[in-house]
Amino acid sequence: MSTQSDSPPDREPPSPAGDGNASPADAALHATLASWVPTATRATALRHGLMATMSVPGCVLMTTSLGFGALARDAELFVGHALFLAAVLYALPAQVILVDQISRDATLWMAAFAVSLTAIRLLPMTVTLVPYFRGDPGGLWLKVLAVHFVAVTAWVESRKWLPALPSDLRLPFFLGLGFGFLGVTLTGTAAGYALAGSVSPAIAAALLLSTPIYFLLSLLGSMKDRADGVAIVLGAVGGPLFHSVTPQLDLMCAGLVGGTAAWLVFGRRR
Repeated sequence: MSTQSDSPPDREPPSPAGDGNASPADAALHATLASWVPTATRATALRHGLMATMSVPGCVLMTTSLGFGALARDAELFVGHALFLAAVLYALPAQVILVDQISRDATLWMAAFAVSLTAIRLLPMTVTLVPYFRGDPGGLWLKVLAVHFVAVTAWVESRKWLPALPSDLRLPFFLGLGFGFLGVTLTGTAAGYALAGSVSPAIAAALLLSTPIYFLLSLLGSMKDRADGVAIVLGAVGGPLFHSVTPQLDLMCAGLVGGTAAWLVFGRRR
C-alpha cells in the first residue's frame, strides 16, 4: 500500500444524504471527515482507521475477548493457542465453537464443519463490502488481506465510514480498522486468559460467562420480528435437551432446529 506523502488532489467528503435532513450522527460523521479527508494520504487514512477502533464497538470487542480468553483457559488451551485462534479465525463465534469442539474431543472434521457453519454469515458481508475497494491502486494482495478482517464489528463500522470516503482512501481506512480491532482482540484475549488464572473463582466465572451473555444480548437486540424471538427461545430450550442426547452436536442441533422451526412457522409468511 502506497504511503507517499505527496499532496493529494483537492477533494471534499460527500455531504450526508439529504443535507438539511441529515441526522445528527450523519452531520457529526461529515464534520469528522471534513477535518482530515481533503488533505489525506493513504497513510493518513490507515491511521484514522486505527483511531476509529478506539470507540464503543472497540470496548465491546475488548470485553467479549476477555471472555474468550477465560474460556480458552478453562478449556486448558495454552495462551499461544488462544491468541492464534483469535488472529486466524478473527470471528468470536467461530473461536468459541472451535474451543467448545476441542474441549469435547470432537473429530477434526466435525470441528471444521461446525466452524464453517458459523462462517457462512460472513459471505454476504464480504459481498457487500468488496465493491467499495474497486479501483484501489493498492493491489490484489491488500484486498485479500482486507477480506480476512471482515467480521461483524469491522463490517458495521465500515458501513458507516466507507460510503463517505473517497475511493482511494477506503481500503487503507478499512485495513486500519482491521488491524486496530485485531489488536483489541489479541489484547483482550491475553488479558482474559491471565485474569482467569489470577482472580477469584467468582470473577473467573463472570469472565467465562461474559461471552455467552454478549451473544444472547446481541441476538435479543437484533430481533426484527416474531420469528427471530421464537428461534432464540427454541434454541435456548433445545440446547440442554440436545446436550443430554448428543453433547458434541448440541449447539449446532439447537441452532438448526430452532432456526428452521421458526422459519417454517413464521418466516414463510413474509
